[in-house]
Amino acid sequence: MVSIYQSKTAFQNQLRPLVNQLAAWQISPNQVTGSAILLSAATGLALVLSTQFVIPFFPTTQWVLLSLPIVLLARMALNAIDGMLAREHSQTTKFGCILNEMGDVLSDIGLYLPFSLISGVSAPLVVGIVIFAIASEMVGVLGYEIDHKRHYEGPMGKSDRAFVFGLIGLLLGIGIAPTQWLTILLSGVIFLQIWTIINRVQGMLQEVESWT
Repeated sequence: MVSIYQSKTAFQNQLRPLVNQLAAWQISPNQVTGSAILLSAATGLALVLSTQFVIPFFPTTQWVLLSLPIVLLARMALNAIDGMLAREHSQTTKFGCILNEMGDVLSDIGLYLPFSLISGVSAPLVVGIVIFAIASEMVGVLGYEIDHKRHYEGPMGKSDRAFVFGLIGLLLGIGIAPTQWLTILLSGVIFLQIWTIINRVQGMLQEVESWT
């Protein structure tokens, strides 16, 4: 199934020199994961504040939205870096695994839920996307128990969600009104999330069946 996740190897290759430098500086994977969580929370909070309050010298909603593609790209880079640091530099820990999975969910909540506060955006659809995001990641993690590996099947995984919300942020930020196109897009994301959950479940079951 086509997913941005399939470009992960090429993305990691670009990041490897930076990862090696961070390892030399003794930066831990957990510090990188924590940075991704804080970046997501700070951006989400900025979006909430900019939509609900008029604060002198504080970025407007437009500027926060325009920053989202950069923030989401940075978050994806940090998510890749923490895993590479752990695997390639022998820094894997049980706590790191927990923090990584929890961090992804918390970052999604912190970044995407504030979209429900933007005028003209369907709050129920945004909340639905966040709920299905949590569900799809939980199903992916269940792979550790079912067939002993994490499942990342698409078509609407973590990277794909980041791309969609980065695009939405860009379009809203340049002044395109959140009309019917956005409702259709958000509904499509939910459909693809349900498809993703089904694909991940099927992937686990097929893997187990292949053992017999």
